[in-house]
Amino acid sequence: MNNLRFATAVHILVLLDKFRGEFITSEFIAGSINVNPVVVRRELKVLREAGLVLSKKGKEGGLSLLKDPTCIHMGELYKLVNQENTLGRMNHPNPACPIGKQMNSKLQSLFYQADNALILTLNKQSLADFAAQIV
Repeated sequence: MNNLRFATAVHILVLLDKFRGEFITSEFIAGSINVNPVVVRRELKVLREAGLVLSKKGKEGGLSLLKDPTCIHMGELYKLVNQENTLGRMNHPNPACPIGKQMNSKLQSLFYQADNALILTLNKQSLADFAAQIV
């Protein structure tokens, strides 16, 4: 089933948006999320590679939001960090069973439809829209 990657990525980006113009550390972000900094750094790698986050090394270093938050859509962020569909994995049914041999193709179609509906719903909101809800 779903994991915490999307929630972690959203939290990171909202923090970077709220501290726009400043560089904040992964330790600060980890403290806000209440996770180990390694978890944050793993997500930051993905966000940096996608061109969403800028990192600066050194004493005055840290992380900053690189992309305009109005241009970051929640559905695109979801697709970026989730490698698995929303409803989970397929099972391994008996291929000799008349039901089992059809199950995974039917589930795959259902899962694809559900993911697309979720992404369409999430894309109705930008990071800026979401962050504006958090005072």
